[in-house]
Amino acid sequence: MSHIDKEKQKLIARIKRIRGQVDSIERSLTGGDDCADILMLLANVRGGINSLMAEVLEDHIRLHLLTPESKTTNPHELAEDMIELVRAYLK
Repeated sequence: MSHIDKEKQKLIARIKRIRGQVDSIERSLTGGDDCADILMLLANVRGGINSLMAEVLEDHIRLHLLTPESKTTNPHELAEDMIELVRAYLK
């Protein structure tokens, strides 16, 4: 259980970092900062979100698709679940 809590804390820290980056974008927009600087901030947020999504997706695969319980599940259902997750990730 502590392993899961440790992973959850890492995800929460990542979210807080992203929130700080979004706040920085808002300050830059209201402060009239240069467009190139704002675009760089936006790219940083996008990278943070993509990294967070990849981590959660990886955890989902490990915790729900590669467990002994998942072996009793229909492989077709597991494949469909994975396809749905990847499609949502790539949108």
